[in-house]
Amino acid sequence: MSVVRDPGDLYEVSPDAPVLDGAVMLHYLDGFIDAGAAGKLLSAHLLGTLEHEEVARFDVDRLIDYRSRRPPMIFSQDHWESYEAPELAMHLIKDATGSQFLLLTGPEPDHEWEIFTQAVRDVAARMGVRLAVGFHGIPMGAPHTRPLGVTAHATTSGLTTGYPPLVDRLQVPGSVAALLEMRLGEEDRAAVGFAVHVPHYLAQAAYPTAAITLLDSVSRATGLQLPDEALRDAARETDEEIRRQVEGSEEILEVVQALERQYDAFTEGAERGPLVDGSEQLPSADEIGAQFEQFLAEQQGRADSPDS
Repeated sequence: MSVVRDPGDLYEVSPDAPVLDGAVMLHYLDGFIDAGAAGKLLSAHLLGTLEHEEVARFDVDRLIDYRSRRPPMIFSQDHWESYEAPELAMHLIKDATGSQFLLLTGPEPDHEWEIFTQAVRDVAARMGVRLAVGFHGIPMGAPHTRPLGVTAHATTSGLTTGYPPLVDRLQVPGSVAALLEMRLGEEDRAAVGFAVHVPHYLAQAAYPTAAITLLDSVSRATGLQLPDEALRDAARETDEEIRRQVEGSEEILEVVQALERQYDAFTEGAERGPLVDGSEQLPSADEIGAQFEQFLAEQQGRADSPDS
């Protein structure tokens, strides 16, 4: 006989947490695919540039497999100096106009997905959330020299207006973010998710342009006034490094030009789409990505900084 656990045992809400009137809840959980660190960059940017406070915390000891994602510790000469404990928390943030919204961040749970998603739904209902919004990056065979695409999915079709579907039907590995959206939909609660299309050869590096694209989609869906200056500064630096790298490698330049031809053919109404179809002999994503990684290492480090 299975034991039914109380979702309330999985979280603690701050005593002074407000009840909001139709707030937005953004969520990004680190662990699922996030090409270009797009979702990570955006969540770090919001916490690093906007006023915020923690209003709820989840029990990571129950949710995280420490042996698969070992938290870092610092050893100093003859003793352990510090331990960076994982945190899975809800933050109350104010946008540029003072409007309040929530942001759930932390590692994606390894265990108890159903009870965790119920706990998140309980906290969201308790705090007056009207719309949940998730975001991340996915790799795509498209060039960085063209506008980045976005795939949107939601609990109601009206939330995805303006975003053409990528595929008709597809089986993919599950994620907590996807399960949360689906469960919210089953309760007739509004939720939407955005996946920005990151050029496959940049998927392993931090790509601020992808985070800006996500920020734009989130802003349009929610009406929040979210600053983007720091992200745009980082994007300009990264784009310049990419330009130099492309110009310095004939192999990379040929790949980018081939992807441009496919992209342009698609936008002009031809049958070929932006996905690599195998008609041209292109180096693999790993081969191309490896040539960028060293050059963009500094930008990857910036993605881990709360000031990004």
